Amino acid sequence: MSKVFFTSESVTSGHPDKVCDLIADSILDEALRQDPDSHMAVEATIKDDLILVYGEAGTRAVIDYEKIALDVMKQIGYNEEYHVILKVNKQSPEINSAVVDGELSAGDQGIMFGFASDETEELMPYAIAYAHKLAAKLEEVRRKTPCLLPDGKTQVTIEYENGELKRVDTVLVSTQHTADVTQEQIRDIVMNQVILPVIDKKHTDENTKYLINPSGSFVVGGSWGDSGTTGRKIVVDSYGGYAPIGGGCFSSKDPTKVDRSAAYYARYVCRNIVANKLARKCQIELSYAIGKPRPLSVYVQSFGTSEYTDDELLEIVMKNFDFSVSNIINELDLRRPFYTRTTNYGHFGKKDLPWEQFKKIEL
Repeated sequence: MSKVFFTSESVTSGHPDKVCDLIADSILDEALRQDPDSHMAVEATIKDDLILVYGEAGTRAVIDYEKIALDVMKQIGYNEEYHVILKVNKQSPEINSAVVDGELSAGDQGIMFGFASDETEELMPYAIAYAHKLAAKLEEVRRKTPCLLPDGKTQVTIEYENGELKRVDTVLVSTQHTADVTQEQIRDIVMNQVILPVIDKKHTDENTKYLINPSGSFVVGGSWGDSGTTGRKIVVDSYGGYAPIGGGCFSSKDPTKVDRSAAYYARYVCRNIVANKLARKCQIELSYAIGKPRPLSVYVQSFGTSEYTDDELLEIVMKNFDFSVSNIINELDLRRPFYTRTTNYGHFGKKDLPWEQFKKIEL
């Protein structure tokens, strides 16, 4: 028998990288709210009390970048005084002309991956799905528990046997906290209010390990404990390392950036291959070139979980899905201000997002 352990992690909204992701997506949403044709790539970096907002913007929107950044800090729960430095330029005319000259085209070259598995109700790998659920629950609990603070991380290790999910081996939760609470109190709160309500007992046993703040004290957090930058949590944002990533991050980018929109469409395709029961597991790779409206390559894999060959699945995919940039944006309705809903706890597996909707596949 083949025994394998696989681990994925998630983070809360107070993690400094996620702080920067939320600033970036909040700026994008404001641009799209005023001007749906905005071309945006405005990011953020944070350290201590300094926030740097920088990038390129091609928009008719009038955006108060500083106010958005400071409002995000308060929204997350950081009440310290922050200072914002701006360095936002107009988008390069060369990039803009490549995108809008004639048929809408990709705003950059790159590769994107999509993935889906019937391992969970969300059609996501178990480890990342439950790491996100734990992080989201930790966020919910800390907002009504004064001794818990915004920064936090979760991690789930799964044991597979012969390729099938067998059990949860380890659950790890680290949470920032006030100086006046004991680790015993934190362990009690996290175990009873975060872990037990989330992790299904049918997947745990007497050997499952629970690690809560294993480093001990975690009082200094957020930007005061570490720096943060937009886009550094791409593995958290996608499939937790279970499937490949294209390398381009999601947050801050408008839908003409195929790093984001085509990755969403790739998930849409894979999710529906599995949802239509054409395979138990599906992965797709796309590649695009700047200035070109359609992908250079489409590669589908089912890892032996389908009654169809991968070549047959590719034919089915190409018959049912249109990978042109304009169709991706239109079919998924991506020019609207909803991107802050994607920022935390994964860009995939959330039922209300357009790329998570069911589409009947014609054979």
